[in-house]
Amino acid sequence: MRRTRVLMAAAGIAAASMALAGCSGGSDGGSTDGGTDGGSGGEVEVFTWWAAGTEKAGLDALVEVFGEQHPDVEFINGAVAGGAGSAAKDLLQSRLQAGDPPDTFQAHAGAELQDYIDAAQVEDVSDLYEEFGLTEAFPQDLLDRLTVDGAIYSVPANIHRANVVWANPGVLEEAGLDPEAEYASIDDWIEAMEAVKETGKTPLSVATTWTQVNLLETVLLADLGAEGYEGLWTGDTDWTGSDVTDSLEHFETLMSFTNTDRDGLDWPDATQQIIDGQAAFNVMGDWAEASFAEAGFEAPTDYVYFPVPGTDGVFDFLADSFTLPVGAPHPDGVKAWLETVGSADGQTAFNQAKGSIPARTDADTSEFGAYQQTAITSFAEDTIVSSLAHGAA
Repeated sequence: MRRTRVLMAAAGIAAASMALAGCSGGSDGGSTDGGTDGGSGGEVEVFTWWAAGTEKAGLDALVEVFGEQHPDVEFINGAVAGGAGSAAKDLLQSRLQAGDPPDTFQAHAGAELQDYIDAAQVEDVSDLYEEFGLTEAFPQDLLDRLTVDGAIYSVPANIHRANVVWANPGVLEEAGLDPEAEYASIDDWIEAMEAVKETGKTPLSVATTWTQVNLLETVLLADLGAEGYEGLWTGDTDWTGSDVTDSLEHFETLMSFTNTDRDGLDWPDATQQIIDGQAAFNVMGDWAEASFAEAGFEAPTDYVYFPVPGTDGVFDFLADSFTLPVGAPHPDGVKAWLETVGSADGQTAFNQAKGSIPARTDADTSEFGAYQQTAITSFAEDTIVSSLAHGAA
């Protein structure tokens, strides 16, 4: 009975995540030639959910490069705050259904785009890849993940990693734990959380539903391995199998160590609990790295990071990308924006501010921080899987 309850609860969280992805996969518009004819190039409305904090800092850095590269095109900020993109996705769906698309909108590369593609709401931008030299600049594995039936429908601004643990060394030391320790399995990690719990601190900080789904996918990845995890989305792994149920019970145990106010928080609040020394561990994508930098923290003195236990050697992938909607009012402006998004200068500026890494292999990363250097190495060398919580799977 308990196994059934755990399976149903976890499935409910996963379903909620996919519902959010479905909202983002609603309806879009653009021009069939990648923006080379029709429309005015004098402005471009860029629709994102980067409305505050380090995400806005990344967007601002990208806009600065855009202004240098295309001074004749006015940038219109269409950012919508709230819910890690859920509010923006709901509004986007309404606009697209009303035939009022923004010039371009942010979406996660991968499966999240499929609904837009199926509804003929986004344009094939493959020609722009040739024109901008992106087929040579992006790694082949990324190009393969972007390609749907021989076409590409978005230009990624970055690469993010979802399976990262961020931790407060002081809280760990208070619990008698070594801040430099990395845990081989979820079971080993649970033992460490028991020690933190004894101190009265929160062992594991999480926030609203999608952050819990992010945690869930990393637990599945840890317990099933890369092949078993990806089999969940292809049908090769049985969701009712004992190995999956055992993993879901691991997830239930981890959730028992989390903060009780989680459902009313968003991801920056959960990360802030690490910064403030209220919690020991937080599983979050590497956009959290920028929050530690903004707080003036330095690793490993003020914070530490490592792959979710059991996932070392695996890169849980997602990418923020931009589209050309069908019916975009200013397709020439969109083309200019996509050129900057895919450019080496644009990717360097954006990712240095946001904590992610460039999709381009030739971008200048010499001044990127220590964490980002580890992510660059991991993406180049490790097994890559696609994130569920962020639409890539």
